[in-house]
Amino acid sequence: MSNKTRVRPAARGVQPAPSPARRIAPLLIAFAVGALLAGPIGALAADSGGSSSSSSDDRVAALQAEEAKRDAAQIVELTGKARQIQGSLVPVLDALATAVPVGKPPGPAASPSDVAGWQSVTGKAVADFADPPSGGTGTNIARSGLAAAVRTLDAAVDTYAAALAQPEASRAALLELAGRQRDIAVATWSTAATQLDVLNVDSGNGHAHVFLPAAPGQGALTADGVPEGK
Repeated sequence: MSNKTRVRPAARGVQPAPSPARRIAPLLIAFAVGALLAGPIGALAADSGGSSSSSSDDRVAALQAEEAKRDAAQIVELTGKARQIQGSLVPVLDALATAVPVGKPPGPAASPSDVAGWQSVTGKAVADFADPPSGGTGTNIARSGLAAAVRTLDAAVDTYAAALAQPEASRAALLELAGRQRDIAVATWSTAATQLDVLNVDSGNGHAHVFLPAAPGQGALTADGVPEGK
């Protein structure tokens, strides 16, 4: 046998290992293709996101403008209604100021027909504020305050009517309660009227003083000295 070392032939079916360069080349190609595609896709996504955001902003702005227009109209409508109801309630309050003066003993009893007339007026005022529309927070507060005031005044008139139905010696407690209810009604209306005044000023209508007549001791707010509409 020869001492020379024979070179054994490679096993069949076994290919030589690829060089490092050949292994890296496909990765570089894939990275390059990805980079080329990422630019247009990213730009498209950014443009799509920007368009969506802009469209949402436009819708929000349109809704806000529509809401502001609705609130402005409701402020004018509520102010007109408050003035009308104020005018109808003043004679009732003047009569109650005689029947149950603030901080004084009750005055002469009103006639049943007069009391029935008061009840008609206050009942209509309550009905005028029934089923209110939905508006802005400030307008809703003003309307709710006015509605609460007329309901309380309506209760005061009913209490006064109940007092007259009692023997004269038993009327004191009910007459005192009717007076307190009247005072609460006037104070509640004054708070709502102040809110309504602020709403008119903020909406550019100027001051709107729709206050009920109040006496010292009723805890009511009163109009400021600024002229109407200024």
